[in-house]
Amino acid sequence: MQVQRGVRTVYAAALAFSMLAVPRAQAGDIDTEHIFGFMIGSDIGRVGEREFQSETTGRFGKSGGRYRAGEQEFELEFVPARDIRIEIGSSFSAHRIAGVPGFADQRALGWQGASVDFRYRFLDRETAPVGMTLAIDAQFNGIDETSAARVRSYGTGLTLAFDREIVPDVAVAALNLIYQPEWTRYVDTGTREREASIGAALGVMMQLRPGILLGGEARYMRRYEGIGLGELTGQALFIGPTAYFQLSDRSRLTASWSTQLWGRSEVPGSTLDLVNFERHQARLVYGINF
Repeated sequence: MQVQRGVRTVYAAALAFSMLAVPRAQAGDIDTEHIFGFMIGSDIGRVGEREFQSETTGRFGKSGGRYRAGEQEFELEFVPARDIRIEIGSSFSAHRIAGVPGFADQRALGWQGASVDFRYRFLDRETAPVGMTLAIDAQFNGIDETSAARVRSYGTGLTLAFDREIVPDVAVAALNLIYQPEWTRYVDTGTREREASIGAALGVMMQLRPGILLGGEARYMRRYEGIGLGELTGQALFIGPTAYFQLSDRSRLTASWSTQLWGRSEVPGSTLDLVNFERHQARLVYGINF
């Protein structure tokens, strides 16, 4: 029953996005590759393009006590062929946890892990009604991103991204469908866990002037025990603003803030899920071509 509800939610999001797909003349000049904070667009860059990217993510607030977690990731992006983009990255994390129910107190800083992101664009907005790209993100982590415990964790994020300009050169809408399985072994205890998240995200950005876009993102996420979407352990809805600035011909900056407005967890009567998710999430992304 819980899986059916999740599938219906994802289907409803896809149906709502498809209603935006009215005919238009052609795509405008908005490049959606980097304009979103917590989402992705279908654009992948030009063949031969190379970029360095710094991505800083902060997560704040649990069900009690003090919770602060941050991740700094450095990435190199390449576009070796038409419709293909490859990204490799390495990340560091910092945690400050005190008095949070279910978490050991931590004050830690260290190397978190490495990742490889592969994207293939199936549909180009220049020639199709919508853009469509599949992203596969493989990660290895030695530090748990939530609890800061020592782990051996392997995860794969699958994201199907759709977007289109609803007003050419002015406004663009995007939809992401997400599935994230993860296998984790805790080093200190030997405990093994398997879990997965599914979700849908909708974003809209408007170009105020060339190179400056403002908008927002809404994300609905569900967390399950087991990679086959077994028992539902929590769900949350995040909404927040996003801003994109083209700093120069070679550099850019994206800033996004997201707040949990609704959620459900194992805690009876809860109106937020602060067990599986945080109260606030923020992201700052800087990139430069070279």
